[in-house]
Amino acid sequence: MSEASFKQKFYGFLGYLVDRGGSDLHLSVGNYPLIRVDNDLVKVEKGEVISSTNLESIAKNILGPDQQKRLQVKKQVDFSLETDGGFRFRGNFFLSRGSLGLCLRAISKEIKDLASLNLPDNLYEFVEKPQGLFLVVGPNGNGKSTTLAALIQHINENYSKHIITIEDPIEYVYKNQKSLINQRELYKDTDTFVGALESCFREDVDIILVGELRSIETVSTAITAAETGHIVLSTLHTNDSIQTIDRIIDVFPPYQQNQVRQQLANVLNGVVSQRLVNKIGGGRVPAIEVLKNTTAVSNLIRQDQTHQMQSFLETSRDDGMFVLEYYLAELVKKGTVEWEEAKKFE
Repeated sequence: MSEASFKQKFYGFLGYLVDRGGSDLHLSVGNYPLIRVDNDLVKVEKGEVISSTNLESIAKNILGPDQQKRLQVKKQVDFSLETDGGFRFRGNFFLSRGSLGLCLRAISKEIKDLASLNLPDNLYEFVEKPQGLFLVVGPNGNGKSTTLAALIQHINENYSKHIITIEDPIEYVYKNQKSLINQRELYKDTDTFVGALESCFREDVDIILVGELRSIETVSTAITAAETGHIVLSTLHTNDSIQTIDRIIDVFPPYQQNQVRQQLANVLNGVVSQRLVNKIGGGRVPAIEVLKNTTAVSNLIRQDQTHQMQSFLETSRDDGMFVLEYYLAELVKKGTVEWEEAKKFE
């Protein structure tokens, strides 16, 4: 197959992914193209076995010179891609047994509000505070970026704020409404997350979105930003809110952990842990756990008693907190999710 012919087929695969309502496209040497639909991998119709030449051709066509160099040096590279039809994708090229592999995730053209995402409106409260740290956590592919985009868009539509996003790569693209939004992509607009975060202190920013808290330096700077009058939003790959708090503290050396514990107790607004669950009739719906930093929760963080938070989550629904199992039970009760599906996430 010629280079031009496969390029045309490649964009056809992306179109097929969008048409099927899938989330990811997988291309690997010696295999048929696969897409993920409702958590299952299915073969692309009319797809052909992928060759090394096919993937090398696509990499050459969609990666810039700097990205190609990083792929050669680091053996993997993140990037974003926008088609002529206006569809956006987040991608990752990587090496597998010496050959290129590619995964592309579809990003919705529309930034939905919380109601459209089947999420409670009271999550907006976390970003309407004057300052603090708010985290959306969970495994890869469970809608964390989509939830954060809904919160950013809410501010954009209703408040006059300066928002800076620091991402790798940029996913959702915002159009300024009431707010001014500047989006910075790692390696294109800044060398590091930490450097971009530090520069925010000189950029008159109100709200900062950090794509992911990847390092001790990023965590430390994000906490400092939250302490100094900013709303900071970010993600972590943790399973629940309690583990998230422990992970943040444990990333620091023992001699710093007590100080970080005090800081976190003061600046944390809340944590939402999220999973995407298969709906009855097709599609997926988020199921969440919500932890708010009430006085009681703050005291438990400060006193290194996070193991007691589970009971607070289970008994604090009047405060807007609940465990994942409760939210799943509500989805089952509403007829949105099968009981057998909900049990997978307990």
